[in-house]
Amino acid sequence: QVQLVESGGGLVQAGGSLRLSCAASGRTFSSYAMGWFRQAPGKEREFVGHINRSGGGTYVADSVKGRFTISRDNAKNAVYLQMSSLKPEDTAVYYCAARFGLGGSTITTMYEYWGQGTQVTVSS
Repeated sequence: QVQLVESGGGLVQAGGSLRLSCAASGRTFSSYAMGWFRQAPGKEREFVGHINRSGGGTYVADSVKGRFTISRDNAKNAVYLQMSSLKPEDTAVYYCAARFGLGGSTITTMYEYWGQGTQVTVSS
């Protein structure tokens, strides 16, 4: 089992920045690729980005490319989502997820474990 807890969400003005954290406990964190997803009210959960288990490879969705960055610290069992130039359309609950293996995926069903999410609200 892997337990995931997100933090760092909040209310921010458009153009601002936030850093989300996801703390993991349980089995060996470095065995898991990690993903970030988000879900806005009335919409399906969508892919934001993923990072491989070593942290050497990342991939983000086109909608956040150039604004969001994913990183991880395996010594701290944590993964991060640095968000900048935030827009009102980034408003959503943000979730981290863990997938056993080398690389991440853009598909929600490929992840075995999920956190409970943290709310990000961007005001215009």
